[in-house]
Amino acid sequence: MKKILIVTGGSGGHVIPSLGIYDALKDNFEVQISTDLRGSKFINNDNYHYSLIDVPNLFSNLLLLPFNLVKFCISIIKSYKYLKFNNFNILISTGGYMSLPLCLASNLLNIKIYIFEPNLVLGRTNKFMLNFAKKIICYEKNLKGISEKLSNKIYLIKPLLRKEIYKYQKNEKTTFAEKKKILIIGGSQGAKFFDEFITKIIIKLSKIEKIQVLQQVINLNSKENIKEFYQKNHIEHELFQFDDKLLMKAVNYDLAITRSGASTISELAYLNIPFVAIPYPYAKDNHQYYNAEFYKKNKSCWLIMQKDIDENNFTDLMTKIFQNQNEYAVKKNNLIKLNKENTWEKNKFKLIELINEN
Repeated sequence: MKKILIVTGGSGGHVIPSLGIYDALKDNFEVQISTDLRGSKFINNDNYHYSLIDVPNLFSNLLLLPFNLVKFCISIIKSYKYLKFNNFNILISTGGYMSLPLCLASNLLNIKIYIFEPNLVLGRTNKFMLNFAKKIICYEKNLKGISEKLSNKIYLIKPLLRKEIYKYQKNEKTTFAEKKKILIIGGSQGAKFFDEFITKIIIKLSKIEKIQVLQQVINLNSKENIKEFYQKNHIEHELFQFDDKLLMKAVNYDLAITRSGASTISELAYLNIPFVAIPYPYAKDNHQYYNAEFYKKNKSCWLIMQKDIDENNFTDLMTKIFQNQNEYAVKKNNLIKLNKENTWEKNKFKLIELINEN
């Protein structure tokens, strides 16, 4: 039986797809996950077993670069020993700097490498490893950042979600009720802007609309402050930091205001929850913008850049969305069309077929 290591870490955008890959392959192959400390918070310990890897971020502090470079080389040696001792045949990387030592060690050991790219822009680590990889698993043939000579390595699947998401009931509502139910997802990066600015917008909207909010917050201190604001303004609310069952609760919500990490907007799209995308402006290679742009081009979301937002124009946008229910219905129908062929069984078959290739 083939033995596979999935290496992931950092943000939920890297980790969440790795869990889908694990679930798709675990019944046919021997599969393990390695992640870093940051990535481990996105993994439910009851459902998944993983090993922790410690990889320094080389450029987090230029003064520590020589020290981190030594640690990075040591991590490659440790990765080499770990891979050889466990006799892995295949490595699947979801990107991020924490995956690089294991990818380099796999290349030295002639272990077959597949890379997975959920974004519409090829990540830097994945771009570096593409020359050594057998295939790149992704969602779009026009992936930005890949040269034409390597485009033959593209292996297309539909957006891969967590297995349980495929079991959720989709949102069937095509009109707003009197109470507008809004989901707010700030993500793991740039959430402070959502805590401060979007909270103000909700309070402003509550003066003209009846609002209910399910909102992600950055930390406990922020949670207490926002709770106080909403209570003073009589806004029905539920606040959370990270909840892997979020979309089970959110499926009955009308609209999301969200960053545009690939996993987040893929799950919203699959569940037919139209969204206003505000890409994180400091995302590497502006990948969150291109993720959202795909849905905008398919007329299935609203897209606004953080630099262009002020309280008045964003409040106006939200008010127009609530008032123009025809546009809302069109976007919802376009989400349905985009995800018509996205099933757990089809993605599982495609991944198993890929691994079984000689």
